[in-house]
Parts: sequence; structure tokens; C-alpha cells
Amino acid sequence: MTALWTSAAIAEATAGKASTEFSVNGVAFDSREIGPGDLFVALKGEHSDGHLHVEQAFASGAAGAIVSEPVEGSHILVPDTVEALDMLAKASRVRTDAKIIGVTGSVGKTGTKEALYAALDRCSFGKAHRSVKSYNNHVGVPLSLSRMPEDTKFGIFEMGMNHANELSALTRLVRPDAAIITAIAPAHIGNFRNGEQGIVDAKAEIFEGLMPGGTAIIPHESPYFQRLKKTAERYAAHVISFGFEDGADVRAVDVVAAPRGGSLVTARLGDRSLCFTIAEAGRHWVSNSLAILAAVRAVGGDLASAGLSLAEMSGIDGRGRRHDISLKSGGKALIIDESYNANPASMKATLQHFTVEPCTGRKILILGAMGELGDQSAQFHTALADDILLCGAAAIILVGDDMAHTAAKLEQSLDQGVKMSHCENAAAALTEAAKLIGDGDVLLIKGSNYLGLSSAVSALVNGEY
Repeated sequence: MTALWTSAAIAEATAGKASTEFSVNGVAFDSREIGPGDLFVALKGEHSDGHLHVEQAFASGAAGAIVSEPVEGSHILVPDTVEALDMLAKASRVRTDAKIIGVTGSVGKTGTKEALYAALDRCSFGKAHRSVKSYNNHVGVPLSLSRMPEDTKFGIFEMGMNHANELSALTRLVRPDAAIITAIAPAHIGNFRNGEQGIVDAKAEIFEGLMPGGTAIIPHESPYFQRLKKTAERYAAHVISFGFEDGADVRAVDVVAAPRGGSLVTARLGDRSLCFTIAEAGRHWVSNSLAILAAVRAVGGDLASAGLSLAEMSGIDGRGRRHDISLKSGGKALIIDESYNANPASMKATLQHFTVEPCTGRKILILGAMGELGDQSAQFHTALADDILLCGAAAIILVGDDMAHTAAKLEQSLDQGVKMSHCENAAAALTEAAKLIGDGDVLLIKGSNYLGLSSAVSALVNGEY
């Protein structure tokens, strides 16, 4: 197997000095993720210093390390390890002929990235690469780039932000051939003085790093479409819109429910039509699929492979994965895991689909608070009650302080017989859910990641409640 990096290549890329010759097959900055033959990057941060874990990394099989102070074992000595990781990422981008796609958006980033990877890995026979998990920030993106093999054909990188100017730096590392904005929503709105317009401009920074001849892919039905288009046209040779309405370049002309959930879609891509199935449920996934098709076509991928991959997609942990569980009391129930993140747009989309979720028992909700909404938090949490009321839930468990606003609105309007409780944390919510859940029930769990609702999912799936 060809090495991912040799010590000579790492030293050249980072302007560092190699202690000895070595080669590596992977890269990590978390010593707990190190495997045999990996490169450990000893990052220094405000609250941690990777140099304290170099010994552990070598014990786990690291073949070498990037460090800013001498250590025992094979290493590359550099002045600054954070800067060195960026330099290694840039070198990785320069050495490949791969077509690169960057993905951002307030919702749908990770699912879109995973679907693109599945489609492009299929048509390139295993030569696609993507950022894993949600490694989409100032260290996750360069890490993902540095892990990309030289002979990669397609690379897909998720890029996130919660402040202005973050994407500007990330996209200049990734230098995408095509860049997607999935959707604009008031995620992290508390960090922007000018509200959603600030989010729009920060997301549009992804176009600043486009390669010459690159393609910008934007949501046609966004109220900020013209603002996004104007920015995209400054950097992109091609601007492609996707959506459901006339005028969208990639448009869903027909959408019907699939027999096992999901959707059957007929899409028009300029002069072509494509009929395909999406395994994932919800209108938001139809929208994501249109962006995926636009990107696949922009980088020369195979649309038929994309359609097949969308039909085979399964949910991602924390972002729609479905678990059939056996109950201690007997019978079975369905857990829908949306525990990784929540903002007003994703909450609305998820609850709208939950309205039509088949259920032989009762529908139960565990909904956690939405973070980083600033002084608009009360307004958004109060408005959430309207979507909850429409979804047909028989029991509602609210989690987190900000959900007090949602509870207050619900108390005024709940039908008699609908149970509601307001819990402080995930453990208390699990206790409430365990009392309620029965045979045939469907339990949706969604909230911002800081609440740790994934622990409730794990407990229910593993029978630890």
C-alpha cells in the first residue's frame, strides 16, 4: 500500500525538520483515535496540549508525530503545530487532481456530504474521500484534507461556521471546484448583529475559495436567493440553483411518498430528467438531493450512481437514524435519533415529517432546547409550539431552560389527554420516556448537541433505561 505521507513530504510541506525517515497511513490530533501507522499532530490549544499525549500516541502505534518541541520517537519538529496542520492540508490539496466539493448550510450539511460521498465513491470505485463525523471547523477541515490520498478522484468536505470570516479561511484551504449552500436558517443567530443577513453573508464566504471555472450551488426558494446569487457570481463561473419552483436550474417536478418512507422524485436538470428514490424521509431531503445531483453533475460524476446511492442511504447517528427496539415491558417501538443538532428550520422540517410518520401506537417527543439564538431565543422557542401542536404527539417531553417558553405556549393550547413534562436534562427526560413508551410507539428525540440527548438514545437502544 502506498503511504499517505512520507517524513520527507511532511517536512517539506510544513517547513519542519524530520528526526528520522518514516511513513504514515493516517493522520489524527486526538491520541485516542491513533491507530497503527498514523501521524499524530500535537496541537496546542487554550485548554489542552497534545504534547502531553505524544507518549500515548506512540504506544497506540503512531509511526510519527508533528511537534513543536523535541520528543522521543520519530517526529517532524515545527515552530507551530496548528500552522503545520494547515500547511499539510494545503500540500494535500495541491498534490491531488481530485474534483473537490465543499458543503455548508444551516441545516443538512452532514447528510448531504455523506450522500455525495456515497454517490461519488460508487462511480469512482472507491476513490472518493470525505471529512468524517462533523469535522468541519478550523482544525477538522485541515485534518480531513491532510487525510486525503493523493490518488483521490473526488473529495467532499463539510465546512461549518458560527461567526463571520470562518468559512472564508476554510474554503481557501479546501479550494472547491463546486460549493453548496444547502439552506439558510437562524442557526447561531445570536452571534450575528445583523441577524439572518449576517448568516447569509457568512455562508456565502464558501464561494471565495472556488477554483477557476468553479460552480456555486444555491437554494432557489431561499428568501435570500438574490443575495446569495450576487455573491456567488463574483467568484463562480457557474451558478446553479436547486428547488421546487419554476426557475430553479435543478428542480423537483414530481414528488410522491415512497412505500417504505422516503420519496419518489422526478427531477429536471436543464435538458435532462432523472427519476430516483430517496430512502430518507422528508421534503428537506428532497431539497438536499437536488443539491447533490447538481454537484455530482458539476464535477463530472455519474447521475445514475447518485440516484442509486440516495435510494440506499440510511440515517446517520444523531441525524435521522432509526432504531427498532425491543421494550422491557414487551413489544417493540421505533426511536428516531435527531439528537445531534437543532435550530428553528431543522425543528420545523423534522416535526412536519413526524406529522405523517406511520404509527400503530402513540407518537412521543423528546425535544431539547435550541442553542445560540441570542435575544431571539424566547421568540423561536415560543413559535416552536405551533409545529409541535400539529404533529399529533400524544406525549411531549421538553428539555432545557429555554423550553420554558415552549411549555408556556403549549399549556394554553394542548388537547386534553396530551401529556407534557419539562425536564432539566437528558437523564430526567429518559426517565420520563421510559415510563411512557409502549408497543407500537414512535419516539422522536431532537435537540441541540450540548444537551446530550444522544445519551438517552443510547440508553433506549441498548436497553439501559
